[in-house]
Amino acid sequence: MERSARHGRLAQSGKDAMTSTEKLLAMVGLTLLALLVGCARGPELVNPTVLRSPYDASRGDVLFAVAPLRNESGTTVFRVDEVTDAIVRAASSVPGIRCLPLNRTIAEMRGLGLREITSPSDLEALADAMNVDGLIVGTVTAYDPYNPPTLGLSLALHAGNPTFAAGPELDEIRGAVSDPQMPASSRYVDSPVASMSEVFDGRNHSIQMQVRRYAEGRIDPTAARGWQTYLASMPLYTEFVAHAAVGRLLDQERLRLVRARRPESSR
Repeated sequence: MERSARHGRLAQSGKDAMTSTEKLLAMVGLTLLALLVGCARGPELVNPTVLRSPYDASRGDVLFAVAPLRNESGTTVFRVDEVTDAIVRAASSVPGIRCLPLNRTIAEMRGLGLREITSPSDLEALADAMNVDGLIVGTVTAYDPYNPPTLGLSLALHAGNPTFAAGPELDEIRGAVSDPQMPASSRYVDSPVASMSEVFDGRNHSIQMQVRRYAEGRIDPTAARGWQTYLASMPLYTEFVAHAAVGRLLDQERLRLVRARRPESSR
């Protein structure tokens, strides 16, 4: 009797163990199924950060051009035209702003006998030839492609014509005139309407946070490096820096326009 009872208890224990194993397998199966469904759906989509135009959209698109940047970084291990192209792409990505391709600008400069922009008269001649509203000129001030990378830019946005995205109230600010008898040079602004200068050091935590925000919606979050892919690739880091630099230019221009439109009594 005692042997029979012991055998019964062992049999019941085996059934309980089987039941626990079956439950565990069922849970594992459900987990794998959930993972497979999640993979099939892919990562959740996120809207990337985009730049906003400071100009009145009702007036139509604003036309920009970017002059070839000068290399003042102290190194020649990179092609400065690739950095310039990144600025063109960043400006072109802004709704309400069109930017002419770099090869078009270079062709116009060659036609004018210009190797680079060195004076207000060069600026005026190129803006006239291209019939643009704004012309971006600048330099590469620092370049280090090794992770974490460094890229420094100094950019200036110049008004290309007296009606550059402006109403009559901005004529004085832009240095534009309505008198057709005035010399043409008086219709342009020698100093930029907006400018920025910054060294984007990838070791800086603030810059890394900006890179992380920029990467959202632009890169697969399940990728091995994730957002840090932008720090491991100099072309991608250049893309980020160009976006940030153009954004700073537009922020300066937005602030200037707000101040210019402010009633005289509130200044």
